[in-house]
Amino acid sequence: MLIAAALVLLIMLAYVLLGAYLPSRQRMAGLEIELKDVYQKEAELQTQLAQALQKGTVLQQQVAALAAERDALLRRTRELEQELLRKRGGRRR
Repeated sequence: MLIAAALVLLIMLAYVLLGAYLPSRQRMAGLEIELKDVYQKEAELQTQLAQALQKGTVLQQQVAALAAERDALLRRTRELEQELLRKRGGRRR
């Protein structure tokens, strides 16, 4: 009787361990795949972020260059207007 009880206990223990172990193992495998996908997506997003930051830097440099060019053209326009006014004023006298 004691041997039968021990065998029943052993069978129940094996059932509980295997019953809990196999689904847990499958769940873990699924989570590992999901984690791998998350890491891949993170790498893609990091790449996109780096490209966006680089593009932003280039655009800022272009804006600064265009602003400097605009300022230079405005100065030159004012200089030419003043020169034109001086020349017109010199002719009228």
